[in-house]
Amino acid sequence: MENLEKQLICPICLEMFTKPVVILPCQHNLCRKCANDVFQAANPYLPTRSGSLTSGGRFRCPSCRHEVVLDRHGVYGLQRNLLVENIIDMFKQESSSSSRPTSESKEEMPMCDVHKEEKINIYCVTHGVPTCSMCKVFGAHKDCEVSPLSSISQEKRTELSDGIAMMVGNNDRIQGIISQLQEACHVIEENGRRQKTKLCERFDQLYSMLEEKKREMSQKVTAKQEEKVNYIQSLTRKYRDHLEESCKIVERGIQTMEETGMAVFVKNAKDLLKKIEDASSTAHLDKVERGYEKMDHYKVDFRRERKALSSIDFIRDDDDKDEEEVDAEVGEGAQTVSGGTAVSETPGQPNAPQQITSSLSPTRSSAST
Repeated sequence: MENLEKQLICPICLEMFTKPVVILPCQHNLCRKCANDVFQAANPYLPTRSGSLTSGGRFRCPSCRHEVVLDRHGVYGLQRNLLVENIIDMFKQESSSSSRPTSESKEEMPMCDVHKEEKINIYCVTHGVPTCSMCKVFGAHKDCEVSPLSSISQEKRTELSDGIAMMVGNNDRIQGIISQLQEACHVIEENGRRQKTKLCERFDQLYSMLEEKKREMSQKVTAKQEEKVNYIQSLTRKYRDHLEESCKIVERGIQTMEETGMAVFVKNAKDLLKKIEDASSTAHLDKVERGYEKMDHYKVDFRRERKALSSIDFIRDDDDKDEEEVDAEVGEGAQTVSGGTAVSETPGQPNAPQQITSSLSPTRSSAST
């Protein structure tokens, strides 16, 4: 019967189960009232109705720590253990039919260490130890305050029961705090991933702007390069044609020198001398000025931009609006090149040197370089 009574003790209130008894998914049993108390301690912020929880939630079994998930009915959705309730009724009937003195007489009482034949039946309040009646009358505790062992046992049992109940409640509250901390860790990790994604998107936008600016400025250099190369090639063809014509005149002059007839020679020489005079002049051909082949006037100065990039850091919440306004301004001016005004060239003439910087550098006139 004692072993059976131990199996019928609720792990929360440490008393015999009070009906109704509910069975958890882990097959452990609890009083419904105790289950409701544990659930409220684990979920202090869930709404209640008439002192009991009515919405879904979760708590842990006090015996095995298995997590119990409840539906919208709360603890009232747990199944009643009718078998345990019937066993409790049978145990109470059997206990009431048996006499208590008989059960007490069967209880083994420890013997006093001083008086070997005396049972320990009193409690010395002064020294805080159980002892026997002979120690109180003749022994070391004759001047001490004593109390019946049964009353002290009941008092200590009550204190221990209250302490255990308090520890169970504290453990459930601590477990709730641990669950909240774990959830906070998950939220922090998710927020960190989200912010890193946004950060990468912002840097990708910056990379795209730099690539677009690089492409735009490279096209300008390429266009000027092609313009100069085409002009030089055109001028080369003109000089080559002039050279071919001069060679033909030289060959004709050599042939004229071989003429033996004086009349024919004089006639041909007169025309030939006129052509030699015209071919010796290159005034009609353009000349390339010094430095025309240079392209180093297309240069950039990224010192301020490098300093600005090295100072990139996270902003405060009150700076979000300012950042949005800057992004809008940058988007409107994405197709322009500030910091240097392009100087157009007259075909065939070298252009004046110019400075081209990124959109973040101050504007400089072409004469500054």
